[in-house]
Amino acid sequence: MYQYTEFDRTFVRSRAAQFRDQIERWQSGKLSEDDFRPLRLQNGWYVQRHAPMLRVAVPYGELSSAQLRVLARVAREYDEPEAEVYRLASEAQRKLGTIRLPTHYAHFTTRTNVQFNWIPLAKAADVMDLLASVDMHGIQTSGNCIRNISCDERAGVAPDEVADPRPFAEIMRQWTTLHPEFAFLPRKFKIAITGAAEDRAATDWHDVGLHLLRNDAGELGFRVSAGGGMGRTPILGTVLREFLPWRHIMNYIEAVVRVYNQYGRRDNKYKARIKILVKAEGQRYIDDVEAEFRQIVEHDGGPHTIPQAELDRVSASFLSPQFARRAAHANSSGLDTLNAKAARHPLFERWLHRNVAQHKNPSMRIVTLSFKRLLQAPGDASADQLDLVAELADRFSAGEARVTHTQNLVLPWVHADDLFALWEAASNAGLASANVHLLTDMIACPGGDFCALANARSIPVAQAITERYQDLDELNDIGEIDLHISGCINSCGHHHSGHIGILGVDKDGKEWYQVTLGGSDGSATSGPAQPGKVIGPSFSAPEVPEVIEAVLSTYLAIRQEIGTRQEHFIETVRRVGLDPFKAAANDVRTNGERAA
Repeated sequence: MYQYTEFDRTFVRSRAAQFRDQIERWQSGKLSEDDFRPLRLQNGWYVQRHAPMLRVAVPYGELSSAQLRVLARVAREYDEPEAEVYRLASEAQRKLGTIRLPTHYAHFTTRTNVQFNWIPLAKAADVMDLLASVDMHGIQTSGNCIRNISCDERAGVAPDEVADPRPFAEIMRQWTTLHPEFAFLPRKFKIAITGAAEDRAATDWHDVGLHLLRNDAGELGFRVSAGGGMGRTPILGTVLREFLPWRHIMNYIEAVVRVYNQYGRRDNKYKARIKILVKAEGQRYIDDVEAEFRQIVEHDGGPHTIPQAELDRVSASFLSPQFARRAAHANSSGLDTLNAKAARHPLFERWLHRNVAQHKNPSMRIVTLSFKRLLQAPGDASADQLDLVAELADRFSAGEARVTHTQNLVLPWVHADDLFALWEAASNAGLASANVHLLTDMIACPGGDFCALANARSIPVAQAITERYQDLDELNDIGEIDLHISGCINSCGHHHSGHIGILGVDKDGKEWYQVTLGGSDGSATSGPAQPGKVIGPSFSAPEVPEVIEAVLSTYLAIRQEIGTRQEHFIETVRRVGLDPFKAAANDVRTNGERAA
């Protein structure tokens, strides 16, 4: 993990003290609501449907066990509204069929941040002080600025990695934090970096996507894309440079953002994202970026060129745990024992197949802890669960965990010899469901239960589908599939990139849902990134699980074998098109109308 310097710590704690002063001035009336709003937003504080929401930055997804314990403490001690606020919110939700609105929970987002939904603003300063005590903050997790930079959750440990992206992400984090030129952009701005062959960071869907690679001469650089995004207009990023030497990456991003800052729409927030500018201007935008880049490098001297010494310094701050320096090759007798235990424990064998990935160190593994289970919203983690993960991280992963794009947690430093003990401990904690990459390992935003922007609720739909598909044999037969749910067009649940996407829409003041098929985030099993396409009309909430069942039944009936395996769902959709699935979904609507 990255080790904060004393400068880093002083900066974060000073920022927390500054925010406390802003809160106190706002409470006393010395700071107006309009003046306070941008200040709280750039520290991660929103006002949502029922209560404030805090978004905590988790750069490149890394969390120490100490940070997990503080997040658990925040959830346990502060994530609880005043009784009257909670009573009114609960009554409103019961009318819509929601049984409970959980408090004392954290929520993992698709960009590896952590959110809390119930902390009163009166307690905000105390929470920020507590977070700062373990080098955490909410700086630039909101507002029209460069947001938290995300990475592949396997960064630094993946065997398919060309180079570790985390040092570059950290250098960029330091450079962009409170940068005056980047603080008031036309709209929010998100950057994702990967250094691996497989894109596990969904870079094509970001305002700027960076992919580390080597050219024919073996030199390290970036493929740079810009203009990706979801929302009302899903657009994939456009490649600006196939290869940019790594030293110039910040000079180039400065050019990208400067051109956006100058020409991006500020008169219409729906057209303010960089994706609209890149799509509208096409080659002209690329030419302007290249001209600005030449100006920065040739005339201004490339002030943000990264020296080798600086990259080495920051890279050295990402300390590998001492125990990771054990023997480079796994002990054969240990693996034999592991295989024998797998043969005796079918659930353990499934967990090894689904939740355990190879590591760059052959004696180690990368383990995913699944938080997707019945009666728990995707991405949610209770205070007790956060404490349990901290214990597991200390026992099995050198005190480190990572948030994933799919709203789970990963332990990146697990010895193969410890896998059975970890599985037993995770099972006892309810975090060992062998469903990673299967249907119930879905992505979902908090939706209308919490968010003021949402048109419909995501959580009840996710729960209904999860309840329907509890049989692991059935889930494994269906195979790998990405199901993503968003409560509104802002796409926080990334429905556009789901093999199956569900979008909440408003029709005459009632909740309805559109279903899309064929989306992809660019991962290995999904193929190239692309947005899904809508099938049929919108459906009511009770109809959605039936539509999913009809779509999956159609897939199971028409899929083909590829070698020794069955076609994945996304492969079948691409082979046969949408028509068979549209017909199955429309039958649900027709049968429902007949029954009515």
